[in-house]
Amino acid sequence: MLFNTNQQGKVRALETPFYYYDLNLLNETLDKAKQAADRYNFHVHYALKANFNDRLLHLVQSKGFGADCVSGNEVQKSIDIGFPADKITFAGVGKSDKEILTALEHHIFAFNVESIQEMEVINSLAAQVGVTAHVSLRINPNVDAHTHHYITTGLDENKFGVPTSELEKAASIIRQCQNVELIGLHFHVGSQITDMNVFKSLCVKVNEWKNWFEERGTAIKILNVGGGLGVDYQNPDENPIPNFEAYFEIFDKFLERNKNQEVHFELGRALVAQCGTLVSKVLYTKSGVKKHFLILDAGMTELMRPALYQAYHKIEYIGESNNRTINYDVVGPICESSDCFGKEVPLPESKRGDLIAIRTAGAYGEVMASRYNLRDEIRYVYNDMLID
Repeated sequence: MLFNTNQQGKVRALETPFYYYDLNLLNETLDKAKQAADRYNFHVHYALKANFNDRLLHLVQSKGFGADCVSGNEVQKSIDIGFPADKITFAGVGKSDKEILTALEHHIFAFNVESIQEMEVINSLAAQVGVTAHVSLRINPNVDAHTHHYITTGLDENKFGVPTSELEKAASIIRQCQNVELIGLHFHVGSQITDMNVFKSLCVKVNEWKNWFEERGTAIKILNVGGGLGVDYQNPDENPIPNFEAYFEIFDKFLERNKNQEVHFELGRALVAQCGTLVSKVLYTKSGVKKHFLILDAGMTELMRPALYQAYHKIEYIGESNNRTINYDVVGPICESSDCFGKEVPLPESKRGDLIAIRTAGAYGEVMASRYNLRDEIRYVYNDMLID
């Protein structure tokens, strides 16, 4: 049960919609991930794009994780929160000059470079400010993550990374850049990956390209294999924490490492998804000829994922219910037909004012919220706020 009876009373008194964060679950998840990674001396950078709520970030930082950023503002946010600069990576296919200069100013650990042209721009800007930029070259490994095509990033037709056909040219240009030092290779094949065989395939590609560079006299200190570990959206209570042990063991077994070669990861969703829930109230119930609707006060402005790529989230009724179940289309108030959280969802017969929970919303929920339709900014509540 998401809330006990006492907590339900407190929740009913709160203005909805809001994000509810279980910091106890987040703390346990972070501890298990850190323990599993430390067993192999692996380094984990938390991907801020999943959730940059301040309290969550402070807890992540306190555990000793690094930060994986995809914008200049995320780099600055990481610094402000207290992440050490030498644990911050900066990825993304479209880094602006301003963002690159922000990262250079803070002397971050590494840029994950995604094109030859970007490499040349970083080199030029680093020369202007008199520093040497550490970079990891992101290689597109052409590994199918077997996930939704909107969150697949490692295929040849994706916009991410340097295609293997350009690696010879990239290696040559890197040698010519006086203000760039290549320290590593970076790979990321996609998100919400639950098939561990995908990571085995990734290891094969990483080994191949690591050897390719080393055979040409380029030492590789860092192997950054990205993230992508999925979570169980269907059964959040039964599987609240991903199997980090099995995940890291795959890379320990199949990744070829030289002595003193570091392996880095960029996990986001796997760390924060299950600790977050979107809580909403029923505004209206509505029945058509063949349909029953629950119209909530939360919509795609609060949780974009279902509208953006048909993502599934478990939808639950909060409180005591009668024995009658109705299949509802659970929708929001936004003036778009795509504003739907789920179709034919079996729920207890509901009425105006009832509470509904949309689970596993701690990743790509609050951070993607918008003011479309001039909606209020989304609020958030933490578990310790519901304690007497």
